[in-house]
Amino acid sequence: MTPRTGFYPNIIALQTLLYKEIMRFMRIWSQTVLPPVITMGLYFIIFGQFIGSQIRHIDGYAYIQYIVPGLVMMSIMTNAYANTASSFFLTKFNKSIEEMLVSPMSNFIILLGYTLGGTVRGVMIGTIVLFISLLFTRVPVYHLGIVISMALLSATVFSLGGLINGIYAKRFDDISFIPTFVLTPLTYLGGVFFSVKQLPPLWRSISVVNPILGMVDTFRFGLLGVSDLDIYWGFTLVATLFIVMFFWAWALLHKGVGIKV
Repeated sequence: MTPRTGFYPNIIALQTLLYKEIMRFMRIWSQTVLPPVITMGLYFIIFGQFIGSQIRHIDGYAYIQYIVPGLVMMSIMTNAYANTASSFFLTKFNKSIEEMLVSPMSNFIILLGYTLGGTVRGVMIGTIVLFISLLFTRVPVYHLGIVISMALLSATVFSLGGLINGIYAKRFDDISFIPTFVLTPLTYLGGVFFSVKQLPPLWRSISVVNPILGMVDTFRFGLLGVSDLDIYWGFTLVATLFIVMFFWAWALLHKGVGIKV
């Protein structure tokens, strides 16, 4: 059994890469952890306290309670994506990717290490935001298993998306294009601040295929016990995205797209 295919060497390589990824964003916590936490706190104050006090209840919950799952999920998705995209791009920019390519580390371990690093950051920030929400309102947890599974799946999917973005990126501007022009519109149209039932029929039908809506709505069902869509549809969307993006990223690494001359 060669070092490349050996079980224990691969486990050690994965542990090392994951440790590096976690230490990378923890060392600069004032740039990676503090800003999103402060931003979400401001969302709770502005949308939850000030604007929310003028909005009627949604599905039996005060507005600030209703938006908690969406804000938690938004923090998970954006941070998981940003972590992997920036980390992998900087690895290419600094030419340190070459050290991994010539090492016995397999492409699967590289993929797994970066993806798990982004997942850890996303879930960690989401957990902090959830605890911050408790300073403003009461948040029940109706289905803990759904909360945990959707948080992990969504963080993993967006971490994979960040990795794909980082692989294709050729300059710093490239890693901000997708979040700005694709993810942000989909997020704000994904039921973070409103119920999809409040939309006109046409937009409601279009929103159903928005995977972010499926993630947010299923996560909201786990916390509050209410949802606009079938939660099985949400899990189906996320699982499909996970499979597609996992093998897409694996194929890109295998072919050396963006990392081999």
